[in-house]
Amino acid sequence: MAGMRLPAPLHVLNEGIAFLLELAALACLAWWGWHSAESIALRLVLAIAAPVAAAVVWGLFASPKATFTLPLAGVLAVKALVFGAAVATLWAVERPTWALVFGIIAVVNTGLAALDSQAAMHR
Repeated sequence: MAGMRLPAPLHVLNEGIAFLLELAALACLAWWGWHSAESIALRLVLAIAAPVAAAVVWGLFASPKATFTLPLAGVLAVKALVFGAAVATLWAVERPTWALVFGIIAVVNTGLAALDSQAAMHR
């Protein structure tokens, strides 16, 4: 896949948006966890476990300093899993507009980052 090199200011902006998306995904998972059960104990478990699980998977496979190096397709799959879960949780807590907006921003951001990363790999 041929890449394009983003101009430095756009690269920095896209990286900043990526970080905010990652934080928002964790918040969405926590929000869903809190609204997914009747008992307070189970709500707490889900509100903590869902974002922690996503953060661990992200840290192992998708972060810039990931424990395991995956090819770009693998990193994109992990990002799709985490961001897709965030979209699904927003839908589950009855915020379909937020889900749609989050999904669109995540796809555009991840697409630009992937193109930029491919360009950097071919320098």
